[in-house]
Amino acid sequence: MGKVSFVCVMLVMLLSVQMRGSNALSMNYYGMNCPFVEMIVRSVVAQAVQRDPTLAAGLLRLHFHDCFVQGCDASILIDSSDGTAEKDSPANASVRGYEVIDQIKQLIESRCPGTVTCADIVALAARDAVFLAGGPYYGIMTGRRDGTRSRIEDTRALPAPTLNTSDLIQVFVDKHGFTVPQLVALSGAHTLGVARCSSFKNRLDNVDPTMDASLEQSLAQTCSAGDTTTVPFDATPNKFDTVYFRALQSSRGILTSDQTLYNSYQTRFLVDSYAMNNAMFFYNFQQGMLRMGQLDLKEGTDGEVRLNCRRIN
Repeated sequence: MGKVSFVCVMLVMLLSVQMRGSNALSMNYYGMNCPFVEMIVRSVVAQAVQRDPTLAAGLLRLHFHDCFVQGCDASILIDSSDGTAEKDSPANASVRGYEVIDQIKQLIESRCPGTVTCADIVALAARDAVFLAGGPYYGIMTGRRDGTRSRIEDTRALPAPTLNTSDLIQVFVDKHGFTVPQLVALSGAHTLGVARCSSFKNRLDNVDPTMDASLEQSLAQTCSAGDTTTVPFDATPNKFDTVYFRALQSSRGILTSDQTLYNSYQTRFLVDSYAMNNAMFFYNFQQGMLRMGQLDLKEGTDGEVRLNCRRIN
């Protein structure tokens, strides 16, 4: 090897060490110190979703609600004794999957103590949940740090279910740097799971001309049981597919923030495209998830590796 080539190799190695030292994200961040982390996550999530298919939606929502509040730092997992943490917010009342993350963390800690962050576990679990429900599989960059703040008032950053398309664009595109196709594809995450009546009661209290009349009657009857009653977003709530977009085409979107995507000229063409093109939906969804997984990252001394995901060290 020539002298110049040797110097180049050493510079690359030094850069790699410096990047790892500053906790920069990489596709193989745990390759040397916990190489089986993704295998453990995948195994636990697969068992959990097999026992309860609704957990796929729960784990995906857990990741979303974490990242949109102070970034992807697992702050949503932290418990409080006085009801003041993120998870205590009414906006997070429907979030599920905490016990799955606990199980994964315990297994990883027994193999790689003090190494893998809860924030990375949440991101990996969401990816695997989507795949197990029939969605796309995509690589996850790891190296996030766990946050040390979890305050209920911070959940005001979560997009409200009453937002219209212009509001959604302001939050997703203008504030967080998503593209409009990614925004619509990420809304397609509602192909999984259910909505509480409280999140769309605004559409039932007054006649909503953008809602199918038969759907409105059905929802009104169901929601007479109370605000915490749930209804599925579409006809296949445990399957990651394009049925959600076809529901919007038929004025059968559940939330205001769902149906507005078809009612607006800015996004209708994307709803139509995703409804008939599964590959396009999957591609923009995974691109949106990769972008979301890097929101407001904490690196180096900005965070920690929590030993128990429910408690700050």
